[in-house]
Amino acid sequence: MLAAREATQTIPVVGLFSPKIVATGLIRTFARPGSNVTGVSIISELDGKRQELLLEAVPGTRSIAILADPTFTFPAQLQVLEDAARARSLKPAVVTAKNQAEIAPAMDKGKESGATALNVLAAPLFPVNRRIVIERAAALRLPAIYEWPEMAEEGGLIAYGPRLPLVYRQAAGLVARVFRGDKPQDLPVELAVRFDLVVNLKTAKALGLAIPESFLLRADELVE
Repeated sequence: MLAAREATQTIPVVGLFSPKIVATGLIRTFARPGSNVTGVSIISELDGKRQELLLEAVPGTRSIAILADPTFTFPAQLQVLEDAARARSLKPAVVTAKNQAEIAPAMDKGKESGATALNVLAAPLFPVNRRIVIERAAALRLPAIYEWPEMAEEGGLIAYGPRLPLVYRQAAGLVARVFRGDKPQDLPVELAVRFDLVVNLKTAKALGLAIPESFLLRADELVE
């Protein structure tokens, strides 16, 4: 998004981004972007919701690893997650990866810290390299939660968030409005509106994990 904005300030740009887009200066506010940029925002605050869901699904957890891309997640966001873990008498371990090569070593570090669960935070790096993340979590026997429902369907344990096709359709709707003559600066940034909870029972079985029935009843999809 930053590269597109640097390339042009006149051609409409519609994209997907996190709430921190305002801090980058790409837009003025969600309600009134005030530039040639608009799009659909993914709510990064769901990282905390996912952490709570993971702890509910894996009762007895005493230490949790938090996998983050530091180029995407602000230190203040990480502090909130760490504080939330400590408030529940858990030991948090933040591990970071900035590129593909750093993902597996970071996850290994989380496991070495004593973590028995893993919160994979929202960041483009992890879904793009989801095979590495999912397979490493399986190898380390770490119950993990992910941003995109598709990641649980592809072998991850749990995922909670919007589905990619629906988010892309929202963005396409904004593109259609631009083609009809609306100006990006007047098109409010939209938020993803539907969030699915997906649990992969095959992965749970492989991990020897018994997820509480009350949790499973709340899932939108169970992968068997």
